[in-house]
Amino acid sequence: MKKAYCTTPRLMLSATGSDSGKTTMMMALLAVFQQKNVSVQSYKSGPDYIDPMFHEKVTGRSVYHTDPFFLQQDAMQQLVAQTAQHTDLALIEGAMGFYDGIGQTSESSAYTVSQWLQTPVVLIVNPQKMGRSVAAVCNGFLHLEQNHLIKGFLLNRVRSSMMPYYQEIIERETGLPVYGFLPELPFTQLPNRHLGLLTAYEIAQLDEKIELLSNTAQKTIAWEALLKLAATAPPLPLKERILPHFESFRLGIAKDAAFCFYYAENLKMLQDCGAELVPISPLADAVLPEDLDGFYLGGGYPELYLPQLSSNHSFIRSLQNAAKNHMPIFAECGGFLYLLQTFSNQAGISYPMAGLLSGTSAMQDRLCRFGYLTLTAQQDTILAEKGAKIQAHSFHYADSTKNGMAFLVERPNGKQWKEIQQQGSILAGFPHWYFPSNPRVPQQFAKQCIVYRKKRMQERR
Repeated sequence: MKKAYCTTPRLMLSATGSDSGKTTMMMALLAVFQQKNVSVQSYKSGPDYIDPMFHEKVTGRSVYHTDPFFLQQDAMQQLVAQTAQHTDLALIEGAMGFYDGIGQTSESSAYTVSQWLQTPVVLIVNPQKMGRSVAAVCNGFLHLEQNHLIKGFLLNRVRSSMMPYYQEIIERETGLPVYGFLPELPFTQLPNRHLGLLTAYEIAQLDEKIELLSNTAQKTIAWEALLKLAATAPPLPLKERILPHFESFRLGIAKDAAFCFYYAENLKMLQDCGAELVPISPLADAVLPEDLDGFYLGGGYPELYLPQLSSNHSFIRSLQNAAKNHMPIFAECGGFLYLLQTFSNQAGISYPMAGLLSGTSAMQDRLCRFGYLTLTAQQDTILAEKGAKIQAHSFHYADSTKNGMAFLVERPNGKQWKEIQQQGSILAGFPHWYFPSNPRVPQQFAKQCIVYRKKRMQERR
């Protein structure tokens, strides 16, 4: 059999650190390519949910994650090859700084991603308040590791009058090109909150911001040269996907302003397992839809909508009835908090929640248990049999009085504890699961939903 390859050009945008303007630069370039009829599949190298929302806003495409903690090298190559094969460009946004990995290492960093995918990198640099020292920064990134993939630079927040000055210094001292710049554009700045940027759907005049970025970038960035650079990436092996056959089922997905954090890979894998995804709003819907076979509540910002969530009594009653009938329900982070007895905001005001699980929750003044996790099932659950492992991530400012004991949780540094509640047909906890790290997990969830569907259909006869 002839070996297949994905020949789609690839490019990574990374940076010297967080808050360097990676997402803004991504939006600018994605918008330019959209304008020029270049179809782009974008990726995020870390576990972030929010940055990909901005990519999707520009391209209209689902965004995938090239995260070395979640995926091994071969699996990452296959993910990119499969999802990028029918596009003109694969564009990857790095996380944090280029070499920022686990602990004090470069492990699972954007650098790792570039090596595994053999993808040329353009480094975003903010040279404000520097002169020739900007060359020391650039050269430091070129030589910290055995690295031949940084191929040039993009400058951010630079006055057009200063661009030739910085470009001459950097190109003379590093021998690599500067592909352009974005000036300071106060109108396009993206506001933050405790979990990072506001989501793309909350930002006023976002379309106008994207248009300004595109119009500016077309004048200040050598986007055609970047496409030529991307074309130097070697082909990726492309393996045929053999998917198991599953019966179809209807899976509710909580999707609204309160619950909006989902990995596109997770939803795609559930669809591959037979799921018809049914968007549901615990904020606005009066009841769960009829003929539902399971419910998946992701993370998000329930803490911002506690009065509305708490006062939607009819929806909560329908969810409680579904749980009594043993509908499979899986909830992560914000979804988990919604299923507890009460949730207290930063002011200490407590609101009744769905009441399907033991314990209460409250917002804290700092992050709780932040970082990468490996989960090991301590018992059979609706998503994983005892002993099964899956990679996950936690990032939350709330804590609960009963986090559960269904899974052993381990950090990369070896620290362990138990977490995640299993109660009847409900499995819920703080970690965000990454299904591609163990494909049997979505398959197990699908099987449970199909069993419930058959039981429900029999009871209707």
